[in-house]
Amino acid sequence: MEARLFHIFRNTPLGRETFLQSIYFCRKTGTSPVVYIPQHTKFLMYFENDVVQVDLDSSYLNAPETAKKHAADLLKQGGFDPVFLEPKNFTASTLPDIPTHFDFMCCPRSISDLSGKIGLGYIGPRVRRIVSSAHFPVLMTSPVYKPWKSITVFFGGSENAVKALRLGFRIHRSSGMPLYLFTQAEGKPGEKYEEIIRREKLEVDKNRYAADWHFFETGSLEDNLYEVPHDSLVILGSFGHGLIRDIMFGSTMEKIQSVISNNMLIAGPKYAAGI
Repeated sequence: MEARLFHIFRNTPLGRETFLQSIYFCRKTGTSPVVYIPQHTKFLMYFENDVVQVDLDSSYLNAPETAKKHAADLLKQGGFDPVFLEPKNFTASTLPDIPTHFDFMCCPRSISDLSGKIGLGYIGPRVRRIVSSAHFPVLMTSPVYKPWKSITVFFGGSENAVKALRLGFRIHRSSGMPLYLFTQAEGKPGEKYEEIIRREKLEVDKNRYAADWHFFETGSLEDNLYEVPHDSLVILGSFGHGLIRDIMFGSTMEKIQSVISNNMLIAGPKYAAGI
């Protein structure tokens, strides 16, 4: 079955930037976009062990008379037949239930705040909840449309970092983009990371797919992030306690996105690697 990406369309210039990013991701990975044009500012997503209520700001309801046409035109320009999601179930009359059987979901850094908080260094609480609960990876876009020409996987040695690495290999195979690994060692030798990759039976894939491994034993994370190409899709795990303090919501995640403006594909703790 063809992979599908779920996108909440916002009929504004900033929303167009995010939607263009979804379309680009879908083109590069052979994924089909499924678009939801909200008619209410709230909806529910039922995950396996959590129900997330997403509260949108009023800009998501902007100009409803042109929203569907704008979204359809952008999809057609990107080479896709428009597919729109129409909610069938409602918990309340103004609270639709949105299905979660997708392979990816696209979010700006916040889906519940106006543009004033969309900048670097801020991840909205609803996006955090979705990442924490979803079985699919979440594409968090750069503030403006930015095509990516390579893939950079942050690998810190944890279980979730291994998931991110598997995801990186998957995106590389579907997109054909060159893939790089990034590790902030924090005092651990490279052999430890190599051992984890061998144990997870990923050594052959690493040798086959990874063009380079940026392994930093010195320097701060902020300084070393300069080596991440500005036009690279960053793939990382959102939680974990591996050989380094893995990419968690909190200081490390905020530090990364306060330094780089790349598009990020995030594998949360419930992500089932390989689906």
